[in-house]
Amino acid sequence: MLIEAGHYALALALSLSLIQLIVPLWGARANDPALMGVAPVTALAVLGCVAFAFLALTVAYVTSDFSILNVVANSHSSKPMIYKISGVWGNHEGSMLLWVLILTLFGAILAMARDAVPHRLRANTLAVQASITLAFLLYLITVSNPFTRVNPAPLEGQDLNPLLQDFGLAVHPPLLYLGYVGFSISFAFAVAALIGGRIDAIWARVVRPWTLGAWIFLTLGIAMGSYWAYYELGWGGWWFWDPVENASFMPWLAGTALLHSTVVMERRDALKVWTILLAILTFSLSLLGTFLVRSGILTSVHSFAVDPARGVFILAILIVFIGGSLALFAWRAPLLRQGGLFAPVSREGALVMNNLFLAAACATVFIGTLYPLALEALTGEKISVGPPFFNLTFVPLMVPLLLLVPLGQTLAWKRGDFLGTAQRLFVVFGLALLATLILLSLTVEGPVAAPLGVGIGAYLIFGSVNEIVTRSWKRNQRISITLRKATGLPRSTWGMVVAHAGVGVTVIGIAATAWSTETIATMRPGERVGVASYEARLESVQPRTGPNYREDVALLTVLQADRTIGTVETMKRVYLARSMPTTEAGILTTGLSQIYISLGDVQADGSIGIRLYYKPLILLIWLGAIVMAVGGVLSLTDRRFRIGAAVRTRMVPAPAE
Repeated sequence: MLIEAGHYALALALSLSLIQLIVPLWGARANDPALMGVAPVTALAVLGCVAFAFLALTVAYVTSDFSILNVVANSHSSKPMIYKISGVWGNHEGSMLLWVLILTLFGAILAMARDAVPHRLRANTLAVQASITLAFLLYLITVSNPFTRVNPAPLEGQDLNPLLQDFGLAVHPPLLYLGYVGFSISFAFAVAALIGGRIDAIWARVVRPWTLGAWIFLTLGIAMGSYWAYYELGWGGWWFWDPVENASFMPWLAGTALLHSTVVMERRDALKVWTILLAILTFSLSLLGTFLVRSGILTSVHSFAVDPARGVFILAILIVFIGGSLALFAWRAPLLRQGGLFAPVSREGALVMNNLFLAAACATVFIGTLYPLALEALTGEKISVGPPFFNLTFVPLMVPLLLLVPLGQTLAWKRGDFLGTAQRLFVVFGLALLATLILLSLTVEGPVAAPLGVGIGAYLIFGSVNEIVTRSWKRNQRISITLRKATGLPRSTWGMVVAHAGVGVTVIGIAATAWSTETIATMRPGERVGVASYEARLESVQPRTGPNYREDVALLTVLQADRTIGTVETMKRVYLARSMPTTEAGILTTGLSQIYISLGDVQADGSIGIRLYYKPLILLIWLGAIVMAVGGVLSLTDRRFRIGAAVRTRMVPAPAE
């Protein structure tokens, strides 16, 4: 009964979404506050219906209700409870239901922001948001129903994909979807502005916290997915330019550009048309990522479904929303009034350059990801575009962008002094150069690019510290006054410098991967294998049984100069329901570095294969992402965002078409 009620709730949400789409648009057109007031009420009702449906599916998983086809295909009675719950979104139908739940959640939050958004803009935005919800609810109900019954019901399920039975994959999809779907609000605001024919600094202030929130979640989601692939897949890499990885990275790049563009628009009432276009493209790339993962045209450990029939439906959604929004942009954008002017050498100018580099980098990833698919579709020829292409095209675009960051954040608004700014950064550049030269001298035979990368990362961190110092400190000033000024700076300023420092931390971690070392060997108990300055001694290999798997566990002791620094367990695991093997890497963290051990197959002579890595400063990659997200949260708590945008009480009729 609960399952049928959940299915009915989706149908009711579909009807309410149709009302939320039509009535507020009509009300905004007719300048009728009562009709526009329908949007918030229906948005909350839609959330209630979708949340009930999601709860019903969750209960089916928790209770192992094998009368549901989705539960049969993705669960097992002996599976740990946390993976029963995460199994709700660890499959195609459930993950799309989670997508719609988050979509309606953002709509409901906007509906409750009564005094933060102008009434007409909120009505139009919620209507656009409803159109997206309507499309995905229709998709769920017609071709991807999570509540399909199976009769007769089997006694046991087929279990969840073993690669997804991990805490990282329990957290990664919700974070990623909060980012993906969060950009739908920015998209809806952009389309609403085009419908209303008005975009100004108030619009930028309204849309910026939504963009920032989505960017924070997407940053954390990508970082979580990267770390999961690093420790779960057993190959020791943190990024492989996999097409599905790229599908999440492209909206992050475009969203980063959008975030900086809204700053210029809010401050100078400039870059209006470009900001609107970026808002459309960012969510379009999120939809594209959904299509790539769920259409069946890609095979990846990250993807949940390989059903081309469903892909056709998502492709239709893609065409309608991307094509429709771009057509509306082409029609309405020329009517938008241009904003304020600024000198090329200014903070605005630096942010424009930031946008150009990010857009070019996003285009590079886009081409490298989709060109092989397009070539195969047109000619049948299969080619592979991998890390060499992206390293040769993406990295050269990132280096000048990173060098520009400290300079741009130091320049004045409207008109800056390049020489004066460069002088203020002289110490920063000198410290970064000194760090680079020291590393080059210590690693004479190592890769040259690694010290240069560390130098760029240090330059970003020192530049961020310098921004706070120059804003707070004056010569002969007491420390107490300096600290008071620093703590009194706007949170948006602190957020900016913390996020930029986080980029520097990640850059150092990425650069340090060039110093990683690897050893591959076969071992018997008691034997040692060395990597860098460490040795691993195999103590034993023992069988062990888990709740829904069997595994062989290798216990190794890690030593440095014959001193024990820790023990590591690495496993070869077989999940019983699917008879699918996985490798569970063993990781020992020493400071910010890690010793990574992966277990291979048992050889004919009784020895086992061992892959041993030393990865210096590897944790900085993900620590930097967390620091970036913290910077975003600091900016999000800025007083301007807490107060919200000024709302005009007088209704202004929409311009005649």
